[in-house]
Amino acid sequence: MKKVMLLHGVNHNMFGKRDPKQYGTITLDGINKKVDDLAKELDIEVTNFQTNNEGEFVDKIHEAYLEGYDGVMLNAGAWTHYSHAIGDALRMLECPVIELHMSNVHAREEFRHHSVISPIASGIIVGLGSSVYTLGLRAFDDIFRGNND
Repeated sequence: MKKVMLLHGVNHNMFGKRDPKQYGTITLDGINKKVDDLAKELDIEVTNFQTNNEGEFVDKIHEAYLEGYDGVMLNAGAWTHYSHAIGDALRMLECPVIELHMSNVHAREEFRHHSVISPIASGIIVGLGSSVYTLGLRAFDDIFRGNND
């Protein structure tokens, strides 16, 4: 069974309450349930993790490396735009990385247009609400099956 780590960044524990115009009303538990349900269907093991601590986020990336995960998808939140520590950790990975954003970061404030993660990522999914998470998992399924042409 393939293993994917899903990392949720800073403030994501407040989904459902935080800025519903940008992020909708779905909670983090709701997102994780959608991903877990699809993972069962696709026969992929997913580890979900959220933290507001950048060091813990980096530690989970290290764990993905050390435990040989087959893929990492992440929405690093605001860390996306400035955390070179997260970028450096991601560069260690030998598996595909998918960057996710529920809102269209390119239609928002200027500082959100830059990502330190994008140059490292195999792919980026933005602006489609909570669907970015299941689309990311479907992309990994295609990659794992060799259907990513």
